[in-house]
Amino acid sequence: MHSNKGKIRIIGGEYRGRKIQVPDRPGLRPTPDRVRETLFNWLGQSLDGLSCLDLFAGSGALGFEAASRGAKRVVMVEQDRAVFESLESFRERIGAHHVELVHEDAFAYLKRTPQFDVVFLDPPFRQNALPAVFKQLKGASGGRVYVESDEPFTAAEPWRELKRARAGQVSFQLFEWRSDDQGGLPGNV
Repeated sequence: MHSNKGKIRIIGGEYRGRKIQVPDRPGLRPTPDRVRETLFNWLGQSLDGLSCLDLFAGSGALGFEAASRGAKRVVMVEQDRAVFESLESFRERIGAHHVELVHEDAFAYLKRTPQFDVVFLDPPFRQNALPAVFKQLKGASGGRVYVESDEPFTAAEPWRELKRARAGQVSFQLFEWRSDDQGGLPGNV
């Protein structure tokens, strides 16, 4: 029997109220409800038609929340076998068949990844993975990246910080890819 201590709930959309069982693994910190609430206020409550990447999926809270809110494609990358199996089990239980689970190292996945509209980055705090991830990340004009870390992160051009907040030990930010090579024309040229 599992206690509620190891569970988090999806807070909006189609799967609202469903509880994700969080495996007891070192360094696994699910994004708290109030942080996710703020994030999805920043992104807009609906992610209809967007493609999302949850690169260090962990509990799956961010990816499943995006799927619940209408994202057309959600890819969740997780290296830990036990955590990955937990994600598979939850995906099957709620019938989220548009969620693609990838059991792989995040950096190996990034080497061949297509662009996404929204990327969620919540790597283990002690890894200092963010600078390397941002070097490999392929942005598209208007693409956004959510970052969760122990300290605020500074991203190089052409990434621009849109929002920043803190909750307890967690700093969280939203960045947008700004491509100025379009001559001021809207959309992709």
